[in-house]
Amino acid sequence: MNAEIATPTSTPTPTVTFAQRLSPTPRGARLARRLAAHQLAAWGHPYDSDANHTAQQLVAELAANAVTHGRVPGRDFELRLTLLPEGTLRIEVSDARGDRQLRFVTEAESGGEGGRGLILVQLLALTWGVSERGVGKTVWAELRLKERYS
Repeated sequence: MNAEIATPTSTPTPTVTFAQRLSPTPRGARLARRLAAHQLAAWGHPYDSDANHTAQQLVAELAANAVTHGRVPGRDFELRLTLLPEGTLRIEVSDARGDRQLRFVTEAESGGEGGRGLILVQLLALTWGVSERGVGKTVWAELRLKERYS
């Protein structure tokens, strides 16, 4: 594991970031959710807070998509959490596959058990989107962190 925690001092709006590369497996997706819960607790948002629960759900959906649809053999996916100064959490999940388009499930398709992850992301996140990268894509979501405990 190669965790990266940094606090840049040269930027005008300082942020705190946690990043971790994970194996593109169901175990890696579960670990992403647990790491996010732990990191938010360390940043002052306890495990049982609404903010932590919502962040866990967003990470779970984005990581599951990366493992299910963005997997490239031999390539990890990355979870990045950025705590922005205005009280917003930016969640980014990057995978190595850039050739798949994200789409919502229609009502006719929703008879199965899967396929509603991005609808949940849209409902839970303040905003979300997809960014291209050199190899693959990054799906990101932002969440407003309302409460903070010391």
